[in-house]
Amino acid sequence: MRRFPHAAFALACFCAVSPALAQPSVIVPSKAGANPENITMAPGGMLILGSSTSPFIYRARPGAATAEPFIDTSVDGDARFLGVLADAPTNTLWACQMFPVPNTTRRASALRGFDLTTGQPKFRWALPGDNASCNDITVAPDHTAYFTDTPNGRIYRLAPGAQVPELWLEDRALPGVDGITLLNGVIYVTNVFSNNLYRIPIDAAGKAGAPEDLWLSQSIKGPDAIRAADGKLFLAENRSGKVDLVIVQGDKALITKIKDGFEGSTAVEPYAGMLWVGEARGNRATAIPMPK
Repeated sequence: MRRFPHAAFALACFCAVSPALAQPSVIVPSKAGANPENITMAPGGMLILGSSTSPFIYRARPGAATAEPFIDTSVDGDARFLGVLADAPTNTLWACQMFPVPNTTRRASALRGFDLTTGQPKFRWALPGDNASCNDITVAPDHTAYFTDTPNGRIYRLAPGAQVPELWLEDRALPGVDGITLLNGVIYVTNVFSNNLYRIPIDAAGKAGAPEDLWLSQSIKGPDAIRAADGKLFLAENRSGKVDLVIVQGDKALITKIKDGFEGSTAVEPYAGMLWVGEARGNRATAIPMPK
């Protein structure tokens, strides 16, 4: 774990988190045992939750009391979902699916694409390798999709209109790569094994640079999903039940707690002035005011 003792940096940035968290939270429960590992927001405030224990993707319309099944992939057997991400301009819901391999005890993994409106399947690509695990996705402004393969330390890239992704980056620092997001033309990823954050530069040709291990102002436990909004990064720590604001300056990252006490904070999604947190063990998504 890389940490830095620069008090001046911490004091300069600490004022970033002063939200009025006394406001009531918004809680959207899913079915008991659904364990929503990741969440995303679709146009109009449609909340979408992927189940890590069942073949369903759930959704809740604004104001709904509960999330209801939206996509059923039980035809694939005991399937389950990790990352989900809505790409509204292409009307696509990207998802990372795990599914059983017939006549074995092994699970395979695939990047799936569904119609964001109807839920109908539109894309499927199985990751290579016996222990691959598609975990999370981010989409660039040109709608290129990047997604992580956690145990193999790989990041794949799928260009718009392409049918086969390319291996964009594989690095010995990345086994454990989990959450992924794009901010100001740079990829940021979490490593849930080593409890690190990495920045991955992209050159003019779109190629990946070497992962840069960011110096952290404090330790983090189980960094899972990471999302970007308004020039900031938001991080879910699944082993500490926290969500954090992350401010990056140079090779340093100031980690400031926004709120703790969540039941398995595996997902985070900023939307319309609120910060949605997916609580896997709590079988719900909870929204709190976004820090200013």
